[in-house]
Amino acid sequence: MNRKHTPVFSCRNVHVSIEGTEVVKGVDLDIYPGEKHALMGPNGSGKSTFASAVMGHPLYELSGEIFLRGEPLHDLPPEERARRGMFLGFQHPIAVPGVSVANFLRAAVKARRGKDIPVRQFRKELYDAFDRLDIPHEFAGRYLNDGFSGGEKKRLEVLQMLLLQPSFVLLDEIDSGLDIDALKIVSNGIDEALNPESGLLMVTHYQRILNYVNPDKVHVFMNGRIIRTGGPEQALELEEHGYENLDGTEPTAALGA
Repeated sequence: MNRKHTPVFSCRNVHVSIEGTEVVKGVDLDIYPGEKHALMGPNGSGKSTFASAVMGHPLYELSGEIFLRGEPLHDLPPEERARRGMFLGFQHPIAVPGVSVANFLRAAVKARRGKDIPVRQFRKELYDAFDRLDIPHEFAGRYLNDGFSGGEKKRLEVLQMLLLQPSFVLLDEIDSGLDIDALKIVSNGIDEALNPESGLLMVTHYQRILNYVNPDKVHVFMNGRIIRTGGPEQALELEEHGYENLDGTEPTAALGA
């Protein structure tokens, strides 16, 4: 990777508090064009809090700096971060009764691109994305996530990626609740939605999705900090040994270095 490139995403000294309790305790991270990173750690370590706070969750108090392609985002509301090219795929996508999938997605694409899209063009893009993710076309008329299975909700998150074409993608446990067939479809969709200029940070507990979405780097997150950074082999070691031998105070280092 040519380090002369500006990172797609970078953050410096990020701290996050919830109701006065510090959960994320100083994170520095650079993700360059074309890179895929995984963030792994035990329950309660602060991984999901970090992802939500970076996207601008209003209930989280964030200090530090966040940049998208060198432009500061830390003072912008979440909707503006999304317009600039950030995307967060939720662990538990919410249902929105009364709002159809098609209407939601058309509004989102309009906001991202800054212009309206002719109905015929949007319908073609939508159904092409449906086909790539093995989603029946009739889902366009269903209410957003209302009565959807876990796998259907996760496919819809990836569908949004395909249509919005974000610069930087945060995925918060996109693999939770997926059977092996759905995992393969979702993983293929993630790879299709990325391009050589975009970046990915995927929060996960398990190594299995990393068999399909091959990360360039794996970070171990414990007690609100990144304590180790290494290659894909780090996920395999965590799968075998877990986090029991890590106390959360180790300095950041590449595994095996």
